[in-house]
Amino acid sequence: MKITRAIFLFLFINFGGLAIGSWLMDGGPTSRWYTTLNQAPWTPPGIVFGIAWTTIMVLFSVYLGILFQRENSVRTRIFYGLQVLLNVSWNFIFFNQHLVLLALINIVLLTAIVFYFFFKGSKKNTKIKYLLLPYMIWLCIATSLNLYIIIHN
Repeated sequence: MKITRAIFLFLFINFGGLAIGSWLMDGGPTSRWYTTLNQAPWTPPGIVFGIAWTTIMVLFSVYLGILFQRENSVRTRIFYGLQVLLNVSWNFIFFNQHLVLLALINIVLLTAIVFYFFFKGSKKNTKIKYLLLPYMIWLCIATSLNLYIIIHN
């Protein structure tokens, strides 16, 4: 599979996952439940989430397109599938079901997978791993926001 086709495939899957996750949020960050929570002082304004996720998914799709072209293994496919599942399900668990502790476990696992891609998934392609940095930073912030809600609500 050519890299360009692979990138477009991952763009479709990743943005499809974001769309499904958004659909499962039941109002998400604008819901009465979420807006009445005691949120972390470093919670970014709503518009930042859309900009961040768009940037993250574009860079992640480029990373995956190159990675899968050069190192397509069963392990890589499994970890990618888990990443999609955890990313989509966090929205449902946190915003829809309000299971904030389970959501924290979910996002910690998601973060671990992305860190795995950074440290182990790019052995032959060391430069492409830097495309993951925005995703890693964002997940650390999101994890801290989730933890803050658990502690302060």
